[in-house]
Amino acid sequence: MANNIWAIPLQTTNFNIIVALLGGFISLFGLVSYLVKERYYLSEAFIALAIGVAFGPNGANFIRPNDYAQCDKANVSGIDCQDDLNSITLNFSRLVLGVQLVLAGVQLPSKYLLKEWRSISLLLGPGMTCMWLATSVLVWALAGQPPFLHALAVGACVTPTDPVLSAVIVKGKFADHNIPKELQSLIIAESGANDGLGYPFLFFALYLIKYIGSGATSGGAGEAMGLWFAFTWGYTILLSVLYGAVVGWIGKELLHWAEERNYVDRESFLVFAVSLALFVLGTCGLIGTDDVLACFIAGNTFTWDDWFRLETMDDSLQPTIDKLLNVTIFLWYGAFIPWTLFHENSVMASWKLVLLGLSVLVLRRLPWVFAMHKWIPQIEEVKQALFVGFFGPIGVSAVFYIFVSLEFIEEHLSDEDGNPRGDVMKLGETIRVVVWFLVVCSIVVHGLSIPVGKLGYLAPRTLSRAVSESLSEDLRAQRQRRHSVIKSCLGILGIGKEEPRERSPPHGSITITSARPIQVTSAARIDTSGAGTPRSEREIRFPDDVI
Repeated sequence: MANNIWAIPLQTTNFNIIVALLGGFISLFGLVSYLVKERYYLSEAFIALAIGVAFGPNGANFIRPNDYAQCDKANVSGIDCQDDLNSITLNFSRLVLGVQLVLAGVQLPSKYLLKEWRSISLLLGPGMTCMWLATSVLVWALAGQPPFLHALAVGACVTPTDPVLSAVIVKGKFADHNIPKELQSLIIAESGANDGLGYPFLFFALYLIKYIGSGATSGGAGEAMGLWFAFTWGYTILLSVLYGAVVGWIGKELLHWAEERNYVDRESFLVFAVSLALFVLGTCGLIGTDDVLACFIAGNTFTWDDWFRLETMDDSLQPTIDKLLNVTIFLWYGAFIPWTLFHENSVMASWKLVLLGLSVLVLRRLPWVFAMHKWIPQIEEVKQALFVGFFGPIGVSAVFYIFVSLEFIEEHLSDEDGNPRGDVMKLGETIRVVVWFLVVCSIVVHGLSIPVGKLGYLAPRTLSRAVSESLSEDLRAQRQRRHSVIKSCLGILGIGKEEPRERSPPHGSITITSARPIQVTSAARIDTSGAGTPRSEREIRFPDDVI
């Protein structure tokens, strides 16, 4: 009985473990955050992903996604469990994207989308189309040549550039020193707008798979294109743009009204953009439109007159909330990613996945941005074009489109029992394997590229400096040895001996030199009264007994 009373009541619940781990990691990372981010230029997304892997099911198993979805319950099947996990990850990704995109829209200068529509249109039109097609061709070639429509669906998931990972190159000391402000704004605008514009590329492929795929039972290309134009472009895209603009404008006017009358306190004023993001996410989710694009448009419209952006420019509340969400989502990804699928799948061998990852990082974006950079005023130099072309990260937005695709397959390409149609049996697995692997590749490569690039830039200079200093010391030593040998040889031959020097005058004596004769008279003292006359004209008198 005493043992039971004095026993330590450990409560190792999932909530206690995950909160302790999350708080401990953020605290420890915060202690060295300046060193990690501003000295070594490491991405916090990469570090959080690595911690998630280390403490997830493939590591210490402190973060247990299966438990959160109640996969250990006997009455829950594996399929239902996976659906719950997918739903958790999808909604978590929506939350992070929504907040990030509203804040991205707020960061842009006044009327930016209107003023820079030409540059943005180039990146969102020809740029995204080329990125989509290039990635789809690579997937088709390396995934065993599946139906090309399937490759188009996979390529559409990774076409948008991720606003969360793009923040690495538009914030902090590296961005301030290396990227002009105009180019930073362009990167923010592109990464914010193209997230929502991934819908047309994805549903172009999915509608065609549904109506003209080998397993299609009705409809045709006409019906597919009708739905694509009416539902995807009309309802999903245009309605989202209009809804986001209206909500953002109304929010701006209401906040102006309340602030002028001193109805709103400072804390509520600062958090208004985040609450606006939550409202847009929820309402767009209710009507089934593009909440991601609506959030970005709402954020940009909200600061259309630059008032809110300038008022909160020096405030750290919004970046703090943004950082907490980013760190948490990548911790979750590290624990949730299906790592075993990368080497145990029926789609691609591991070496093909690696080859695909490298090919996509090089060919998905870089050639097209480089080809267009002369028509984009913000990209002034070739090295800037290479930089912007390389930094097109794949992250949270790609994960979002994974689950949008899986939901469409389950609802529209499956039978009543939930089994996928015969021609799309591997489509869901292909999307999961390829897109998750490309997300991991992008987080690792783009998270390490700046420090590795800095190391590659500084190492040759340091090595060159060390080598030149070593060579200089060697040359100096050789010169000294050569001089001593020559001097010794000349001494042996009796050549070059020094002439005896004249004895220096005794201490205290005076040596007199002059450019003209000096008059010496018999006097008892030295006449120094003519301090202002030239030295050659002064009289120097000595006593008569000296002369």
